[in-house]
Amino acid sequence: MSEIKLAAETRTEFGKGAARRIRRDSKVPAVVYGHGAEPVHITLPGHELLLALRTPNVLLSLDIEGKTQLAIPKAVQRDAIKGFLEHVDLLLVKRGEKVTVEVFVQTEGELAPGSFLLEHVLNTLTVEAEATHIPESVTVSIAGLEAGASIHAKDIPLPKGTTLAIDEDAVVLQVLSAQAEEPTEGEAAGEAAAEA
Repeated sequence: MSEIKLAAETRTEFGKGAARRIRRDSKVPAVVYGHGAEPVHITLPGHELLLALRTPNVLLSLDIEGKTQLAIPKAVQRDAIKGFLEHVDLLLVKRGEKVTVEVFVQTEGELAPGSFLLEHVLNTLTVEAEATHIPESVTVSIAGLEAGASIHAKDIPLPKGTTLAIDEDAVVLQVLSAQAEEPTEGEAAGEAAAEA
């Protein structure tokens, strides 16, 4: 996992008006907290932060007044309509420190031939990993699975140094048999009339 460096500025103005002014300058208000330290209110460059957040569980190297600190995104608030970043909460981390994060579950392979559906019971898996080695996702093979098959959290291969942080018997994926819908009375009557 690569670190993305961002220059941060501390901020002393708070409230909606101050946040609007920050966003007008193409920046994003944020707060950095963790390790028992007082929260630090900062602004980050909007475009660079938006690009960085495209990587799940990205590790940010923040330059705050000449001091470099590592952080991961904990909460991201976006405008519901326009999608721009409104505010970001960042959690301070240290090299070697373990953190609990959610990683996306990806599948590879094809289900067995037939009318089967794959249900994602969980789209993400909660894992514990070193802050500087957080996996972006985990991949599991579904090749040849048939109806009734399920994949539990313990069945998903994890990268070295990563451990499960949820119940190992939690169902992540399951294969269902596709059900043909019964025609309604009106449709059945229409089909019978069309055949006559």
